[in-house]
Amino acid sequence: MENPFEQKKSKGPRASKLLELDAWIDSTLYEAGFKLSETWERITVFFRRFHVSGWRRAFFELASEGFTIGTAGVILLFALALPAFEETHGDWRSQGEFAVTFLDRYGNEIGQRGILQRDSVPVDEMPEHVVNAVLATEDRRFFEHFGIDFIGLARALTQNARAGGVVQGGSTLTQQLAKNLFLSNERTIDRKIKEAFLSLWLEMNLTKKEILQLYLDRAYMGGGTFGIAAAADFYFGKDLKDVSVAEAAMLAGLFKAPARYAPHINLPAARERANTVLNAMVEAGYMTEGQVLAARIRPASVQDRAAIDSPDYFLDYAFEEVKKVATEAGIKSHSFIARTTIDMGIQHAAEESLEFHLRQHGASYGVTEGAVVVLENNGAVRAVVGGRDYGASQFNRATKALRQTGSSFKTYVYTAAMEAGLRPNSVVSDGPINWGGWQPKNYGRSYSGRVTLTDAFIRSINTVPVRLAKDFLTTQPIADIAHAMGVESNVILHKTMVLGTSGMTVMDQATGYNTLANGGFSGSRHAIAQITTYGGEVIYDHDRDAPPAKKVLKDSTVADMNSMMVLVPEKGTGRRAALPGLRSAGKTGTGQAYRDAWYVGFTGNYTAAVWMGNDDFTPMRNMTGGSLPAMIWQRLMSYAHQNVELKPIPGIDNPLPDPAALAAARKAAKEAERAAVERPPALSTATTKLLREISELFRKTPPMEVPAEPETLSSL
Repeated sequence: MENPFEQKKSKGPRASKLLELDAWIDSTLYEAGFKLSETWERITVFFRRFHVSGWRRAFFELASEGFTIGTAGVILLFALALPAFEETHGDWRSQGEFAVTFLDRYGNEIGQRGILQRDSVPVDEMPEHVVNAVLATEDRRFFEHFGIDFIGLARALTQNARAGGVVQGGSTLTQQLAKNLFLSNERTIDRKIKEAFLSLWLEMNLTKKEILQLYLDRAYMGGGTFGIAAAADFYFGKDLKDVSVAEAAMLAGLFKAPARYAPHINLPAARERANTVLNAMVEAGYMTEGQVLAARIRPASVQDRAAIDSPDYFLDYAFEEVKKVATEAGIKSHSFIARTTIDMGIQHAAEESLEFHLRQHGASYGVTEGAVVVLENNGAVRAVVGGRDYGASQFNRATKALRQTGSSFKTYVYTAAMEAGLRPNSVVSDGPINWGGWQPKNYGRSYSGRVTLTDAFIRSINTVPVRLAKDFLTTQPIADIAHAMGVESNVILHKTMVLGTSGMTVMDQATGYNTLANGGFSGSRHAIAQITTYGGEVIYDHDRDAPPAKKVLKDSTVADMNSMMVLVPEKGTGRRAALPGLRSAGKTGTGQAYRDAWYVGFTGNYTAAVWMGNDDFTPMRNMTGGSLPAMIWQRLMSYAHQNVELKPIPGIDNPLPDPAALAAARKAAKEAERAAVERPPALSTATTKLLREISELFRKTPPMEVPAEPETLSSL
């Protein structure tokens, strides 16, 4: 039997070791704590040497706060810079390997893209007076700043303040290159922030010589040319290395406004601008007054050439289409001739109609820009107008700008409803509605009770399509229908999308509506009819090689939608778009706060989309889609249908408009146009209040008493 005493005794050494370990831990922790406190005391004593008081303390406190704020600022700058640096992804140096000569639908040359950009001359081989002429006018301190020239900006602000207007720009050459390479011409704060960061990025990644080379090669120089070397050949028939001082000054003058100073269009203006460049060269110290005297006495003359009326917005779009078609078709040749679908008559009519109405009514409505796209109902793109002046802004508002569609989006909502089984005579309630806290109102802030879908559509009632989406459709089928009809822009799946809060391009709108004009077939839009080599070999033909259009809408849907849409210009919001003797269909649209206005419509022959607004997103003065956009559409389409075989709108039995409805539409359009012409300038709130007070004073003032006539000698 085991002795318990012996067990306890055997555990004694083990317990002793545990006690020793415990004591070692306690002593170690104590010594470590003591040493830490001693070290902390030494550190405290050391930093007491730097203790300051009085004004020095205030200085260091401010410096500390400045460092904290600066750190936060750096973090903010990085956050703002990230979207800008995303623009640099991809092969941004490439100008495209394609060299294309473009023809219109009838075989007439209308311009080139690609080939003129590649005729580059290295900066080192350019004449010194060419480079100096550009730097003198565009950026004198180019080799001294780091992308943003604060000294030059201050000088520009001073000059502009003295002149009482904008006479000198503050953007550096690097900033202009950043805009040309990565950004658009839209006047927004976001674009200016990106431009600043991208300028710094270019300065960090490229040498000054490379930046200058890219700028000289990429800038638009008028006449459909890009790059100063191509411009020298186009205007003077010379290699850039051979241009004179006078010619260099004229070329340098084009960078500011190529459309305004293009010498083949306005030679006196080009020479006046060249003289300004010569003055700048003398002021910058690049040349003396004596050296430029000969250039002043004998200004440059351009070679006599038949000017090609180049539809540049269309060509930019067609060039992208050519590259896409050639890549998809596996075409190995990169130098060819492309016959496009453009009809120059319709193109000119679209440009003229837009400019005419902007000149007539733009100021009164507070609108400065517009865009137009015309498609033949077989999908051929007949006209693209991306803005008022390509020379002033190459940003294509017809194919690149995403703008709120307003009520013109309701066409897709009603189309989805027709596809789901509703009919034009289906009755829906027009009354207050609440969808997750969103309570949309009608334009007139009134309700009509139970209405048919036809009545709701032609009157552009807001609550009805919202009710359709909320209670009958949901948002996904509406977005699916829009995409099936050819809309490539992203339709945001949010309840407000029913009233057109999603952005779309003008090209998308024309394409979507064209599906209804084309009997429910989508996928037929094209700008390139044929591609051939310079030897005449056909390497692509749209009719032969393009995939066939797809049937995406039922015939009943097309007929139902078109039966409602033809009533919009006859009885509804688009009466100013009514065509004489020809039935048309369409829909108006007005964006939030009057920032965007649309009219999109079609006949049996053509579909056209018109957008109007401002690049800086400022609101217009109560302009709706049924005003100027409808008037532009009507003027354009009246021309387009001259001397053509008129075709019926799919699903419409009677292709001719009702005489009574047409007469009423004409009367309403004339009254509206007269009102637009006679519309007085908008008065400020203070002025209106003052005039009302004066009117009230006149109303309350008692009539003056007429004094009795004085007695005369004859009355005595």
